[in-house]
Amino acid sequence: MTDTNVHPGNDRGNTESNPENLVLLDVADGVGVVTWNRPERNNAYSVPLERAYYERLRECEQNPDVRVIVVTGAGKSFCPGMDSDTLSAQANDPTITTPPHLRPPVTLPRTIRKPVIAAINGACAGIGLVAAMNCDLRFASSRAKLTTAFSRRGIMAEHGLAWSLQRVVGQSRALDLLFSGRIVQGQEALSLGLVDRIFGPEEVMEQTLAYARELAVNCSPVAMGIIKQQVYAAAESSHDDARTLAIRFWYDLLRDHPDFKEGIESFLGKREPSFAPWDPGTMTEPAPLPTD
Repeated sequence: MTDTNVHPGNDRGNTESNPENLVLLDVADGVGVVTWNRPERNNAYSVPLERAYYERLRECEQNPDVRVIVVTGAGKSFCPGMDSDTLSAQANDPTITTPPHLRPPVTLPRTIRKPVIAAINGACAGIGLVAAMNCDLRFASSRAKLTTAFSRRGIMAEHGLAWSLQRVVGQSRALDLLFSGRIVQGQEALSLGLVDRIFGPEEVMEQTLAYARELAVNCSPVAMGIIKQQVYAAAESSHDDARTLAIRFWYDLLRDHPDFKEGIESFLGKREPSFAPWDPGTMTEPAPLPTD
C-alpha cells in the first residue's frame, strides 16, 4: 500500500504559524465579522485556515451577541483558491493530499443557524468560490473576479460545486462556468445570480455591514435560524414537506416564543423590536404535528 502524505497547506508567513491570527473575529452591533487573514498569500486556502474558519463560525453560533455573520478576506482578496504551493506539491507527488473525506464538509456554514453573508472584496476562485457559495448570501465588489477555475487546472468540480452552483444559476449556466473556468465580474455576476448585490470596491464592506446590522436589529434570531433550516431542507424535499415543516415549527416553538409577541407588538406600536437573544436550546427538530 502506498503511504499518503497529508499536506496541510502552505505554512509560510506569520498568520499560518499562528493559528489564532489565521481567521479573525470581531463582534459589534450584533454582527460577527469573520476575516480570512492571510494577506501575504492573498488569503489562499489551506487546511489550517479551513479549520480556523469553521471554529470561528461555531463560536459565532454559540455567542448570543452575534445574530448575523459576515465572512470576508483581509486586504484586497477574498480567496483565490487553494494555496498554489499545495497544488504544486500535489501535482508533483500524487501521494500528497489534503484529505477532503476526513475534513468537515464545506457545507458546514449552511448548518450554522444564523445568516452567513460573504463580503467578496476581491479575487474569489476555486475553493474560495466553493466557500462563498456555501454562505447564505453573497455581496461582492464590482471589481471582484469570480471563477470556478477547476477545468483550467485539470480538476473536477470540487466539493459539491456541481450541486450548489446549478441550484443558484441554473444547469446550463453552471456548465458554462465550470467548462470554461472563465472570469465573471460585476453586473454579469449579478445577472447570473452568482452574487446577490454588487457595490463599489470602497463600499462593499460598509454596505454588507449595513445589511447585516439591519437584520440584527429588526429580525428575530430564532425566526432567521428556523427560516434558514427550512430553506435548505426544502431544497431536497417536496412542497408539501416544506408546508408541513412550517406548521410543525409553529406548533412546537414559534406560537409560544416571546419573539412572536414582540414582533406583533412592535409592528403595531410602530417601534423598533427588542427580540430575545438566540438560544441554542430552542433550535431543535420540531415535534410531529398534533393529532387533534
